[in-house]
Amino acid sequence: MDDQARLTALRRHWDASDANDFEAEHDIYLEDAVLDYPQSGERIIGRRNIQQSRFVQPNRKRFTVRRITGGGDLWVSEFVLSYDGVPSYVVSIMEFRDGLVAHETQYFGDRFDPAPSRAHLVEPRTNV
Repeated sequence: MDDQARLTALRRHWDASDANDFEAEHDIYLEDAVLDYPQSGERIIGRRNIQQSRFVQPNRKRFTVRRITGGGDLWVSEFVLSYDGVPSYVVSIMEFRDGLVAHETQYFGDRFDPAPSRAHLVEPRTNV
């Protein structure tokens, strides 16, 4: 699998995530894939367990991908994940093996107010 195919697979994954298409969303993972959430200390092992953990999550989710970058077997996606309209900023690090994701780590960050001390240095942003 080349980089363009991995990028296409990642775009398909995030589009399926946003559409709550739980089957297509998890096609990207190996059967023995591992998902880590360092902030909560959770590790989920196995594609079906990863899928089930997302399926039982009760909130309405929306995904807005800001950037995907990477090469070879290591890819990083930056996106906004909104739960019931409340945004979290997420970085997903995915490691591929045999054309599928073997390991993913997701880091979450909450929005915070801008610091007045650097207001003169900041370019305004209109997107999330």
